[in-house]
Amino acid sequence: MTPGSNYTLYHPRWYRKRVSVWWWLETRPYIFFVIRELTSLAVAYFAVVFLWMLKALADGPESYARFLARMQNPGLAAVNTLGFLMILFHAVTWFNLAPRAMAVRLAGKRLPDWAIRGANYGAWAVATALVVWLAERG
Repeated sequence: MTPGSNYTLYHPRWYRKRVSVWWWLETRPYIFFVIRELTSLAVAYFAVVFLWMLKALADGPESYARFLARMQNPGLAAVNTLGFLMILFHAVTWFNLAPRAMAVRLAGKRLPDWAIRGANYGAWAVATALVVWLAERG
C-alpha cells in the first residue's frame, strides 16, 4: 500500500433508489417486455402438451384417442386458445425485436431492420405452410 492512500476496512453503503414492484407499469415498452416474458409460460405449457401427445402416440391408438378426448374438454380448449394467443404475441414481439438483437451484415453493411423482420416472418410462413401441408397429407 502506498503512503497517503485512503483505505477503509469496510465498504461504504451505496445509494440505491427504492423501486416499486410495479415499475414495469410505468411505460408501454416495459409492459410489453414483462408480458412477453410471461408468455414464455405458454410456450412451456405447449411444449409439455406436445410431449404428452407424443407419448400418447407412442402408446398406441387407444391412448391417442384418450388424449384427443381430453383435449376436447371445453375448459382445456379455452386454456389452449388463450395459450395460442399468448404464443402469437410472443412470436410477433420476438420477431420485431430480432433486428435489435442481431446485427446481420452483408458486404460490410448492416441489413435494414425490415429485411431481418421480413426474413423471420417469411421463415415462419414457410414453416407454417409445411406443417399444414404435412397435416393435410395425413
